[in-house]
Amino acid sequence: MTFPIKQCHWLYISFGILSLCLAVTITPVRASVQISTTTQNAALSASQPNNWLERGRNLYQAGRFAEAVTVWQTAAQQYRTQSDRLNEALSLSYLSLAQQELNQWQAAHQSIEQSLKLLQTSHADAILWAQALNTQANLQLHIGKAETALSSWQQAQKFYEQAGDTMGSLGSQINQAQALQSLGFYRRSKQQLEVLTQKLSAMPDSEIKVSGLRSLGSALQMIGDFSKSQEVLEQSLAIANKIAAKPQLSSVLLALGKTAVNLQDPNAALNDFQRAEKIATNPGDILQARLAQFKLFLDYDKPELAAPLAPQLLQQLQELPASHTSLYAAIDFVATLNQLKNLDQILPLKDQAQLLAATVESAQQIQDAQAEAYALHQWAQLYRRTQQWSEAKELAQKSLDIARQLQADDIIAQSAWQVGQLYKQQGDRSQAISAYTEAVKALKALRGDLVAIDTDVQFSFRESVEPVYRELVGLLLDNQPSQAALVQARELIESLQIAELDNFFREACLDKTQQIDRVDPTATIVYPIILPDRLAVILSKTGQPLRYYVTHKSQAEIEQTLDNLLVALNPVADSQDRERFSQQIYDWLIRPAEADKAFKDTKTLVFVLDGRLRNIPVAALDDGQQYLIEKYAVALSPGLQLMAARSLQQNKIEAIVAGISQSRAGFSALPAVESEVKQISQTVPSSILLNQKFTSLALAERVKSSNADVIHLATHGQFSSRLEDTFLLAWDERVSVKDLSELLENRGSNSSRAIELLVLSACDTAAGDDRAVLGLAGLAVKSGARSTIATLWPVKDKAAAMLMIRFYDQLRQPRITKAEALRQAQIHLIRQTDYRDPFFWSAFVLVGNWL
Repeated sequence: MTFPIKQCHWLYISFGILSLCLAVTITPVRASVQISTTTQNAALSASQPNNWLERGRNLYQAGRFAEAVTVWQTAAQQYRTQSDRLNEALSLSYLSLAQQELNQWQAAHQSIEQSLKLLQTSHADAILWAQALNTQANLQLHIGKAETALSSWQQAQKFYEQAGDTMGSLGSQINQAQALQSLGFYRRSKQQLEVLTQKLSAMPDSEIKVSGLRSLGSALQMIGDFSKSQEVLEQSLAIANKIAAKPQLSSVLLALGKTAVNLQDPNAALNDFQRAEKIATNPGDILQARLAQFKLFLDYDKPELAAPLAPQLLQQLQELPASHTSLYAAIDFVATLNQLKNLDQILPLKDQAQLLAATVESAQQIQDAQAEAYALHQWAQLYRRTQQWSEAKELAQKSLDIARQLQADDIIAQSAWQVGQLYKQQGDRSQAISAYTEAVKALKALRGDLVAIDTDVQFSFRESVEPVYRELVGLLLDNQPSQAALVQARELIESLQIAELDNFFREACLDKTQQIDRVDPTATIVYPIILPDRLAVILSKTGQPLRYYVTHKSQAEIEQTLDNLLVALNPVADSQDRERFSQQIYDWLIRPAEADKAFKDTKTLVFVLDGRLRNIPVAALDDGQQYLIEKYAVALSPGLQLMAARSLQQNKIEAIVAGISQSRAGFSALPAVESEVKQISQTVPSSILLNQKFTSLALAERVKSSNADVIHLATHGQFSSRLEDTFLLAWDERVSVKDLSELLENRGSNSSRAIELLVLSACDTAAGDDRAVLGLAGLAVKSGARSTIATLWPVKDKAAAMLMIRFYDQLRQPRITKAEALRQAQIHLIRQTDYRDPFFWSAFVLVGNWL
């Protein structure tokens, strides 16, 4: 099967309908059915010829769960007849595990409860307690009680250690890590698993080793390290095949398939999912494998391949007994269908509605309130799309009410948004704003959890977080907004920018904050906001009310003009086109405020750019007579939140200057870099790393040991909206933006040694990526550097060298800001060189603190 090439929407958040769906794919270590020597000593009848425990174990490991149930039921009866409480308890514990594999949840609960009661009334060895608690925790996880499961596995670990069973202890620790994943603590889980896999690597191959590697691979997948995840999962699969751990194979292949999806390799993903289905030993794994294929086909626009799977999935979902796993599989199935343009293209609407009604009823029966809330949310979405407004509103409100009782911010965010949309549709602006505000509050509370990745989640950041903010901003800015509404709208755009940066780095980026309009009274902050039907501009200046300007144009027209300007900036393009598009954008962003004398006493314009505006060099906007940079210094900011301001002491500047002038790793030579590095070092005291000396390790050591407040890197690099594709080129390797930011952050943790200025003079933003500047803004914020200068596109290295040398010369002048130094350098190129075309100088942007 060949899939079309597509731009995969990156699922950067563990949020939405299936944030709890991890329990579906988590398969706890099955070590508890492996009867170790210690267990055999505790099992009083283990030496009998007719060893029921051993027979059941062999059937279980062969995936013959129904037969294992029969054998262990017989064993429990036999041991009860013999008054052998310990072996009866062990039989019941194993029986519960097999019943869980068959989704017989009530029976599994009864079996493990009986087992634990027997152990409480007997003088049971530690190993028997460990086995039973492991089984109980497994059940607790599958019915959605991850916290309780974590506690049970912690108790099991203590008993395993008491019994001297090292492998049992490791298995329970792996299971604890999986419970942490189910609770959303992916990084904590990853750290725990890395320690465990180091211990396991020295041990013989075993099912526990398979589980440990699989769990680590899943954790790496959740936090976005897909290549490493694939590597670890392939190790797990190889060992599982080697030792014929059949029950493990399906889970490993499912995890591998999901990693392949994230690596944009749909053919490999489909192969993994199909293999997982073929070798699955229980109905739950078969369901998950089919559901994964179904979603893959629809994601890659292959409805004709998805259609035959839909009735199979529906039948399986209708037949499976109610459990946390089966409920979320049903919700996932309908959520996938709910994304289709044609709602009944794959499955009749009445079948979808009936499935959700049954799911809500089943959730109530097993008292899974979260699953009930999620199912109600999807049901409301279904009615909303069929314009059954009153039914949709009633269901959405029920979902929200349950979410509030549970204090479940992830469900509140989705359901409150849904309620807000329904009020908005009915024209009730006040109630809509109230509901949207509740949704945003929940998103902010989730900030630390929105950074992990769950490939089961149906929503990307752009589809389920960004619209909540934007739709609320649109409501607040309707008609003539009040000061309070403007303040709230500005704060929302700021919060959205921060959420995007958190999302980019997959961890909360900004903790130290300060309002930038209180830093510099000569600066005006400009917030252009692209809404579906208008371009809104909010201006903020110290000690003055916020100002608001609006241009009524469609988002499509605005974005087309922005794209046209980017094309026209190419030196070979028609200069008249460039001037026309540039002046058009100037008229939208600047001219109304100038006419209003809003920029009186302003020296610096600081833009908090939105959406596609981020890729536009605002310094090059043209009023018909001169460029914006000729009137004001220009800086970019991710928002009001910055590190505490501190100006460079011009007479004490020290720099680390590194560059690569030679062709390296497939990148072209930058011959002017050598003179750039040398001339900068003559302008400011510098430590130089050129070509072979510019290794990642050398840079790290120089940054760590030096007191330099400026780091200048003249080398190839790329900014992208994908963390994996944002890097700088050192002589020995590509340095990821995350590694670079952590390297600089170590210095930045001591405010007296923080990097004042990071300059990246030969970088590029990823072509065609309208969120690529996130990589630049992300590095600027995350590194702890107070300011960053970089280029939006590759600039002729000779022009870059001239501009940067002039910049440093200006920076040494008394009482000059970084923004003004850059402005003077750009004006020098405009007025005194052959590089007056905006292509050569406007690519340079200053992000962060401009002082």
